[in-house]
Amino acid sequence: MLTVIRTDASVFIGSGHVMRCITIAKELQRNGVVVKFWMGLLEGNLIEYVKKEGFEVLQTPIYADMYIIDHYTLNIEWEKEIRRFAKKVMVIDDLGRDHDCDILLDQNVIPQYDIRYEGKVPAHCITLLGPKYLIIRDEFLQQRQHLRPRGINIDRLLIFMGGSDPTNETMKILSALESHSFAHVDVVVGNSNPVKEQIERICMMKKYNFHCQINYMAQLMQLADFAIGAGGSTLWERCYLGLPSSSTIVADNQREITTYAGQLGVTLNLGWHEQVTAGTYRNLLKNIHIEGMSEKELELTAKKQPNAWLHEILELIK
Repeated sequence: MLTVIRTDASVFIGSGHVMRCITIAKELQRNGVVVKFWMGLLEGNLIEYVKKEGFEVLQTPIYADMYIIDHYTLNIEWEKEIRRFAKKVMVIDDLGRDHDCDILLDQNVIPQYDIRYEGKVPAHCITLLGPKYLIIRDEFLQQRQHLRPRGINIDRLLIFMGGSDPTNETMKILSALESHSFAHVDVVVGNSNPVKEQIERICMMKKYNFHCQINYMAQLMQLADFAIGAGGSTLWERCYLGLPSSSTIVADNQREITTYAGQLGVTLNLGWHEQVTAGTYRNLLKNIHIEGMSEKELELTAKKQPNAWLHEILELIK
């Protein structure tokens, strides 16, 4: 069986789509499915990273048993066209759009998420919706088995604003940190961050721990007392490990999800990035309220079967 995953990463798109697709690809590969990626030659594309993870990368379509599409700019018309090359089509979405697919996965928690795609997909389409179907990497599954109690004291801070950080939140946070002191600070960036060298220099000067394009994020989240992050897929990873955090909305697709997560009490929603300044982060660090947040996060993401989407995909293509 052959599956082609159509996704992209770039300085502007970020790395989240590719990272969660790698998780899916590895699970399929373990179950005997040959997986190839189809990615564009964009600036900050992570193609070499995908190859190092053991997957061939294409630039043109080929015939396959299934296409998995995780891409905001590819719409229902594109999905109809790709059926010429695919026996089955799967879509991963966060936006509640119309799709022509056989299986749809949207892991996000929003009001009435369970009916979000009614009338927007074919009648035969299998819909996998909500936190039961979180896409969780192995490292997070392992760390979930070894959770530590979290108090209200914050000695260790984790900063990760996405692989590319297109709105340059990390630099705002580093500016805010000049007014605060923590025993341990971890700063994580991706290869596609355009100012990563500057961030590294600041970390060296301030004796912060700098990490670039890592595969041990779950370990850092387990060790941290609080995280400053974005409202993308890493929001659910933080929740999965019960890590209290703030979330800045850095893209339109994060608005509804982050707003609702804030209302549920599983993150401190700082709002839209254009209104979030170094002063905003400075005020956050001055008075962080996290009591009860970890417990709410763990309750929201509790499920009996990790990566429950895998069985559904395998059933469809076998």
